[in-house]
Amino acid sequence: MDFFDKVVLIVDDEKHTREGLRMSLEDEFDIYVAANIREASEVLKSESVDVVLTDLRLGGENGMDLIDLALSTSRPPVCLLMTAFGSEDVAVEAMKRGAYDYISKPLNIDELEIVIKRAIKSRSTEAEVHALKVQVNERFGLENIIGNSRAMQPVFEKVRQVAPTKATVLIEGESGTGKEMISKAIHNLSGRPRAKMVTVHCAALSEQLLESELFGHERGSFTGASERRIGRFEEANGGTLFLDEIGEIDSSTQVKLLRAIGERTIERLGSNKPIKIDVRVVTATNKNLLQMVKEGTFRDDLYFRINVVSITMPPLRERKEDIVLLVDAFLREFCEENGKKKQELTTEAMQRLLSYEWPGNVRELRTAIEHGVVMCSSGKIGIRHLPPFLREGRAHEMLLLPGGNSSSQNDSPGTSEPTDDLNLARMEMRYLRMALDRTDGNRTEAAKLLGISRRTMQRKIKELEESEAKAVS
Repeated sequence: MDFFDKVVLIVDDEKHTREGLRMSLEDEFDIYVAANIREASEVLKSESVDVVLTDLRLGGENGMDLIDLALSTSRPPVCLLMTAFGSEDVAVEAMKRGAYDYISKPLNIDELEIVIKRAIKSRSTEAEVHALKVQVNERFGLENIIGNSRAMQPVFEKVRQVAPTKATVLIEGESGTGKEMISKAIHNLSGRPRAKMVTVHCAALSEQLLESELFGHERGSFTGASERRIGRFEEANGGTLFLDEIGEIDSSTQVKLLRAIGERTIERLGSNKPIKIDVRVVTATNKNLLQMVKEGTFRDDLYFRINVVSITMPPLRERKEDIVLLVDAFLREFCEENGKKKQELTTEAMQRLLSYEWPGNVRELRTAIEHGVVMCSSGKIGIRHLPPFLREGRAHEMLLLPGGNSSSQNDSPGTSEPTDDLNLARMEMRYLRMALDRTDGNRTEAAKLLGISRRTMQRKIKELEESEAKAVS
């Protein structure tokens, strides 16, 4: 095992002690030093520390408190306590609180190196065991992707072919088709399944926040940057970075992303120091990126860089033979989650599901089944237990929402509504309500479903609220 890239944080209030340890250990490890808990905390926040070596007495502070702090972080390091000779009782107490080992002063550097290396190896072994447990619990690979339809077979075949390679992958498809699950399958079937997979939802972050999220930043690089922060590329080093909704990123971030993928190098915001990375990049979008390239809103060089291999997820309306399998899996999941015995759907309820076009795809079906399980107290789940748009037989209305597939000009809201209700404002409000109902009030998801921006969505909601207020008054 190569130890030079392992980070060791030395904490001691005596300057000559911590600097002496730094000089003695820096040929073997990447060393950081701190004089107190505050300085140590800043290092723990900004760096991925493998080992904390702390003195018991830190001026007026206690090394035990630092151990508690270090072990409470999202990626807890191995903690070693330095104690004066004869303080074994205190050291044992530290181990009960999670410390890996203790070392009595005066220190023997050779013995200290051995203990640190043993601690790092122990940490590595624990990480591998954890990864294996995750594999068992989450059923890695394609096993947790439900579907035997003809439309899904090309997807499975491409995943198996591309997963063991280092090629970047672009996953395309409508919202709710399962693009993120495919990205996980690619990671889990790759040659680095024990490494970390990191996900970034690009549409949820502003331009500056997205750059900081991806590449990290140095302290003071922008207003509010009070400390150094590791970006998602660094966090995913050695593993996979999944960028969802890649079509939402701005032109400036596109340039930096192109360099990161092409040169395998990043720079934190506020720094010009290049950082080498080894990251497999998988992206996903529900937009037509090629059309965006033609319109000049997405860089063509970035498009070709991320689109080495493309996988298109079919909408649920094109794989309806999978609905029965999906329903069975969701029933098991939600019955178990809600402490209910396994339920079934009536023939009429299943027929209603099979006849619906599912513009919200698998995500929408999953929500409908959860609704049925919750609303059904006993017996079989019938039509009366399904969500309103299915229960009231309004499935044909939903076909006209963006992402739907209206197969006939007669499949319109007007076929079952009075002609005096065919005015644009009323129909717009009706679709707005349906989109919000289907996404459980999530405005961002509702905006995607309707094919409008979140800002437009906010304006439409305000208009809806104002019109309802006038109706009441």
